[in-house]
Amino acid sequence: MEFSSKIYIAGHRGMVGSAIHRQLVAEGYTNILTRTSSELDLRNQKAVFDFFENEKPDYVFLAAAKVGGIVANNTYRAEFIYDNITLQNNVIHACYMNQVKKMMFLGSSCIYPKMAPQPMNEDSLLTGTLEPTNEPYAIAKISGIKMCEAYRDQYGCNYISVMPTNLYGTNDNYDLQASHVLPALIRKFHEAKISNAPTVEIWGTGSPLREFLHADDLAAACVFLMKNYNEKQFVNIGTGEDISIKDVALIIKDIVGFQGELVFDTTKPDGTPRKLMDVSKLHKLGWTHKIGLKDGLKMAYDDFVNNRIRKQ
Repeated sequence: MEFSSKIYIAGHRGMVGSAIHRQLVAEGYTNILTRTSSELDLRNQKAVFDFFENEKPDYVFLAAAKVGGIVANNTYRAEFIYDNITLQNNVIHACYMNQVKKMMFLGSSCIYPKMAPQPMNEDSLLTGTLEPTNEPYAIAKISGIKMCEAYRDQYGCNYISVMPTNLYGTNDNYDLQASHVLPALIRKFHEAKISNAPTVEIWGTGSPLREFLHADDLAAACVFLMKNYNEKQFVNIGTGEDISIKDVALIIKDIVGFQGELVFDTTKPDGTPRKLMDVSKLHKLGWTHKIGLKDGLKMAYDDFVNNRIRKQ
């Protein structure tokens, strides 16, 4: 990418898209194209096609998606599969019709089988059944990967895909009905601290192991791969390190300063027992994460208190 190349970030106001925007600006890119969802509904095919025909971006980061945690994924199953497949189909095909030089599709680690060997290698895709609670979202993301591969095979398009692990960070979603585990825990502990509650309830047993990557690290990896990677197979992006839900809850409890106890509601689902990415391919390409989990969680809590709390 040239510093003056026209770069479109689909989903620039979300946690991932906004992080990519900050990273591009920090690296000196000056011609960044954005639209809010009210300005451009990516589910509207004509609107998307007209936008691409008028703007002719050179590079595209497809970070727009309908996302959420276990509750949202399991409740709005039809919306998660319809919205995501529709918007990604529109953007990917518009990239092809308008000769976009390169496009990056951002997926999710939920594409892997529920019982995939750990750590999860890129070759494990489609080797087993998915986690039922987020199957519609996972299928949408798998279809995006395969669409990029198909357009590469048939049309020679330089479309690449990346699969981030569980993310958190600046501009996260703290709505308890739609958020992922870390922002949900941050909000729960903060509200319990403010109200002097004796306990904080956590879904499940606390035993599942999860890997967490700060959104700023993801953004750095995405820009690095956009500049340096041009192959068909998607790339995992993560830390290669995991931690139990109980242990990460204790870290957040300490950061927030909550003095009460943790209570685990074992009637609620744990989800996948373990999700750890094999990031050896990414490391061989020359990129590793820089933000440690404790430091990243402190940054996330500061962002919640200073910028997000009044919006929840």
